Amino acid sequence: MSPDKKPIAMTIYSRIKKIGSIAWSHKILCIIIIYLVWIAFFDEKSLLTQMKIRESIHSLNAEKEYYLEKIHNDSIMNYELRTNDNNLEKFAREQYFMKADDEDVYEIVEQ
Repeated sequence: MSPDKKPIAMTIYSRIKKIGSIAWSHKILCIIIIYLVWIAFFDEKSLLTQMKIRESIHSLNAEKEYYLEKIHNDSIMNYELRTNDNNLEKFAREQYFMKADDEDVYEIVEQ
């Protein structure tokens, strides 16, 4: 037998081994892809869940800023109403349409 000719069994075995190694690498690749898809979409802490949480945090922070601004404005108004009687009278006239005994109040509604 010459050194360049291999027995048929060895040739078939080497081909099967090569196919097996290719199939094994494909199996590993498929497992990795399935794992990444599972983590990205189906896991408890998936990317979709994380995006929803970030959106919720953003809206809650905006709401927090709104209420902090409202608290600040109301605190200023409260201070002004408590310290100056003219401001208290102005507030009562504007907000509650209060009037003195000798005057009439007309409400003008813009359409």
